[in-house]
Amino acid sequence: MKLFEYMEKYDYEELLFCQDKVSGLKAIICIHDTTLGPALGGCRMWTYDSEEEAIEDALRLARGMTYKAAAAGLNLGGGKSVIIGDPRKDKSEALFRSFGRFVQGLNGRYITAEDVGTTVEDMDIIHEETDYVTGISPAFGSSGNPSPVTAYGVYKGMKATAKQAWGDDSLEGKTIAVQGVGNVAYNLCRYLHEEGARLIVTDINKEAVRRAVEAFGAEAVDPDDIYSVECDIFAPCALGGVINDETIPKLKARVIAGAANNVLREERHGDLLHEMGFYYAPDYVINAGGLINVADELLGYNRDRAMKKVETIYDNVEKVFEISRRDNIPTYRAADRMAEERIQAIKNARSTFLQNPKNILNMKG
Repeated sequence: MKLFEYMEKYDYEELLFCQDKVSGLKAIICIHDTTLGPALGGCRMWTYDSEEEAIEDALRLARGMTYKAAAAGLNLGGGKSVIIGDPRKDKSEALFRSFGRFVQGLNGRYITAEDVGTTVEDMDIIHEETDYVTGISPAFGSSGNPSPVTAYGVYKGMKATAKQAWGDDSLEGKTIAVQGVGNVAYNLCRYLHEEGARLIVTDINKEAVRRAVEAFGAEAVDPDDIYSVECDIFAPCALGGVINDETIPKLKARVIAGAANNVLREERHGDLLHEMGFYYAPDYVINAGGLINVADELLGYNRDRAMKKVETIYDNVEKVFEISRRDNIPTYRAADRMAEERIQAIKNARSTFLQNPKNILNMKG
């Protein structure tokens, strides 16, 4: 990979390599864009096959966070960090404290958080060295488990998508096929059940399925059968890449809206959904509730304020469909355009010089 060539193509700002021989830390911090504010993005710990793979992951994820924050209407940019190592055996206090000092050295340009391979406890250790970390223990003023908040955002986004399809956002009487019944999806099912939706669920975890069947009267099907069930809404809430050449012909739903990331196997599958008349809510728009929730911690966490902001996912999904119609483009492209238009508008508005620009972390008071 020609790093500078790649960074120039997608307009990255910074790529930092962090090494500490004593603790064994080998980490990469990527800052994609700080036009809207400091770059927020989780810290992933993974056993990468190569250093290049780790770099590519950091770059890809950081850029995705820029779009997610912008589309959510947050005053935050996009960043990401990866630690090369096995999260089951390479963790130590020294490693995370060392990483925290590198984060502190960026002086607020990057704010880290929990991600794949890291935990709240790891964030607490990082917090020993820096204030630029979210998702810490509630004792430190954190918001706690973000799953219910993410689920609420997906629920609101699903209602907005239903309105596009049927002219009414009511989910009462709708049949909704939920793929995956983990923490987020279980809470989503609760919202859907309370509104009177009929649920069909699947998961490789049989206990998770049993729990949903007992709590919500859901119908259980095998994982391979979820795509072809008769339903109004298909809600992917597990793995990415589930909308692909094999699954699209099977889908009976009119709406696709769920909590999973990277739902489209390839961009062309988003084009195909558009051509076939599906109503698809782009993943990073509809599942932004968790990001909105942890972002509120930067202001001194207030749950009511955070939940009101999460409710704006409904409006964001509506705007995506407006742009899709306006420009005659698939919704996944419309989501990108919405994010890019906001970034450009703020970039133009901030052309005036300020001696002491306002920082989100100085707004707690």
